[in-house]
Formats: sequence, structure tokens, C-alpha cells
Amino acid sequence: MRSAIIIGAGIAGIATALRLRAAGLAVDVFEANNYPGGKLHAFELEGYRFDAGPSLFTLPELVTELFLLFGEKPEDFFQYHRKESVCNYFWEDGMRFVVNADREIFAKEAATKFGVEATSILAYLKKSQKKYELTSPIFLEKSLHKIGTYLSMDTLKAMVQMSHLDIGTNLNSLNESNISEPHLIQLFNRYATYNGSSPYLTPGIMSMIPHLELHKGTYFPKDGMHSITSSLYQLALRNGIQFHFDQKIEQILVKEKQAVGVKVNDNQHFADFIVSNMDIVSTYKKLLPEETPPERTIQQERSSSAVIFYWGIRKQFDELDLHNIFFSNNYRKEFAHLFEHKTIYEDPTVYINISCKELLTDAPEGSENWFVMINAPGDFGQDWELFVAQARQNIIAKVNRLLGVNIEPLIEVEEVLTPPLIEQRTRSYQGSLYGAASNSKFSAFLRHSNFSRKIKHLYFSGGSVHPGGGIPLCLLSAKITSDLITSAS
Repeated sequence: MRSAIIIGAGIAGIATALRLRAAGLAVDVFEANNYPGGKLHAFELEGYRFDAGPSLFTLPELVTELFLLFGEKPEDFFQYHRKESVCNYFWEDGMRFVVNADREIFAKEAATKFGVEATSILAYLKKSQKKYELTSPIFLEKSLHKIGTYLSMDTLKAMVQMSHLDIGTNLNSLNESNISEPHLIQLFNRYATYNGSSPYLTPGIMSMIPHLELHKGTYFPKDGMHSITSSLYQLALRNGIQFHFDQKIEQILVKEKQAVGVKVNDNQHFADFIVSNMDIVSTYKKLLPEETPPERTIQQERSSSAVIFYWGIRKQFDELDLHNIFFSNNYRKEFAHLFEHKTIYEDPTVYINISCKELLTDAPEGSENWFVMINAPGDFGQDWELFVAQARQNIIAKVNRLLGVNIEPLIEVEEVLTPPLIEQRTRSYQGSLYGAASNSKFSAFLRHSNFSRKIKHLYFSGGSVHPGGGIPLCLLSAKITSDLITSAS
């Protein structure tokens, strides 16, 4: 039986392992932490449960199809429901708006709220859908680094309609030319942060992202986001995948330009195929010290990171929902601070996720579990103790202003996550959340491939390689990687 070793039990590592196991390979997964899931895990703090990382769930079929590979009914092991609203938005001028998950209703309500034409919003969203449908089969579902991808009818169709993809303009300019209202421009600009980029730099093709929320839908797993990890982990165990926790890989073993195994705790483990779910930069720097890395790819600008406060709040807020955004009053300055100055702006956009709005047991009665996140630069050796202290003060001030409350006395428990801690716990270089940033029209093509061009039988999956970061793209990277391996077996 052919065999594979997966380095890292992040969501892409688990999904890759499942796909390879379904194809008949023996699979071992080595994980440096004592839990599966990477960023997608959970913890409890004095009666409050927190999903530690990703909080937005779209394209649930990418999860459920993994159960189908083994002939199992997904609903027996993993349940979820669709949200009727996407997000509650708050602005400093007192404007508030709840985005409905139905794009027709959203367009109608936004037109009334912001004094614009519903037809113009719908036209924008239909263009978003067209971009997604044109590019998804190429940029998201196949390797951009195999010639066969460019010889398909899907590619030809996309190339013919290239002018509709808005690759030559940035997202903000596109939004300004299509939507005249400042609140809505900022709302649609925010989608750049879904891959850790700046709306003033990332290409207009990223306007396809709203299609995922306002057409495909947003969802909540019955037992919280961590149940994505836990259900797939249990699926893997049921089907004979071996996990080795607290096992930090020291080196990928290469013999005659072919990956043959890994070294961990001075022991060697061999397999026919090696897959690194570890951040691509860290993979080269730490696990392949004798190999020459692809410098142009490795030196790409990294995506933004985050500072996250996990707060147990001794109060309930009816005006808040699962997803909530408190916007900065100067979005352009916020992103300039992030990507140019490598600092945190004094008036950051604040995202608050409250899972107990959907799962009541996540917080004690009468209380709420707040996952409070702001965009942050990667770790370049800044004074994070100072950054965190300033950010905490600025976040509290913003929440107080926009909700008319004194929030600090209500904070019952607190935990903080910073870019250095993100790197320490997940091996994500500089603490970036999505690997390389997408601040250039060439970013998709510069992102590292799912296979090594120089080392046979060495493959890569996860958010730092093609097609990118976030749960859906990590699951798609697992599919691309496993397809490459099974076609080579």
C-alpha cells in the first residue's frame, strides 16, 4: 500500500489526509501541538467557550463531501444551519445596518437605508457572481502551476471575458465607480480583509467574495466552529488515519531530489509522499534547510495578522448578532498603518463574534462570549505589549461610543492572542493569517504551488499555498494536492 505523511493537523492537513485515505493510501499525520485543527480549535475560560480562530463558515459542502468519500451521511456527524443575516454593521456617525443573507432583500433594504438604487446594488452583486463563476474552476479548484489548467474550456472562457474580471483596478476604485454611497463602499471594501489584504491595493476581482455570503450563504455549525475540526478528526480516526501529537517535525528527508520521509525526535519515518500543511516559509526555513527556496515566492508580502481579545461579558446585547463590525472612521489610514507603517491604527475596525447568539451554552446565563478582533500587521519585532495596551483602550472606547455603554466593568474574563503567539502556535510566518497577501494582480500566480518543482513526491496544502487562506480555500487546497498525488501514484 502506498503511504503518505502529512506535516500538520490543520484543517487542510486533515482534509488532505482524508482524501488520500479515501484513495487507498496509508496516512500518518504529525502535529507539533497536542490538538488537531491549527487555528481552527477552541478553548474554555471560566464558563465561557471560545472558538479560537476562524469564525465565518461558508461553502459547507466542502466539509460534507469529505464524509461522502467514505459512504457516510454527513448529517449523522456534522450539522449546521444557514444564517438569515450576515453581519451587523456600525459606523461612527450613528449609522447601523443589518445585512440580510438574501441579496434581493439586502439590495432593497440597503437602497432604503443609504438612499441608492437597488438596481445598482443588484447589478454589482450579479457581476460578483459572474466573476466567481468564471474564475472558480481555474483559480480555486485547479493548480495554477500545471499546463493542463490552461488548456481547458473553463480557462478559455475566462480569458475571453478577462475585461469583466477587473484585474487592472483595485477593489476600492472599483467600488467607488460602482457604488456612490460611502458607507456601502466601506462595507464592500471590507471583503479585502477576507484574504488579509488592503482594498486600496488588492485587485477588483476580489469583488467576487460578496457572492459567497449574499448568494451562497453563511452558516453556523451546530456545536461551534471547532466542530468542523472535531468532526473531520473523528472521521479520520474511524477510517484508520494515524495521528501523532506533540511531534514536532525537525526535517523533511530528501534523497536524490526526492522526499522520502521526515525526522522527528531524532527518529526517521518514511513514506512514498510527504505533504507539508505547515506555512510554506516556515517549511523551507525550518524543514528544508539544505534546499534553495523559491525566493520570489518566499519573499512575497505577507497578509495581515490580528490581535484578538477573548472577553467574557457579563451582559447581553440585543443589538448584536453572531457577526458584528464597528468600522474605522478612516479606512484608508487604517490600511496604510497596517501595510506601510506596520502598526495598528488608533481607530481600528473592530470585529466582534458572539457564538452564544447561536449556541447558548457558550456563555453563562445573562452573559456573552466576545471574540474581539482587529487587523494587525505581521510580527516584525514591534512592541506588542504596547500595541495590545493601546488597542484594548481604543477598542473599549469605540464600543462605548457606538453602543452607548461602559464595557470595561463588564469584562469578566480575558485572554489575548497576538501575531507572535499566532506564529508560535501555528508556525504561520510572522503570524500572518492567510500566507501571502493579495495586494497585487499577480498575487494568485506568485502564491506557492501545491507541489515542489525540484523535489519529487513533496507536496503542500493549507492557507499559505494555492489557492489561499480561509476555511474554504484550505479545503480546496487539500483537494488540489490530493488529486496531484493520486494522479502521480
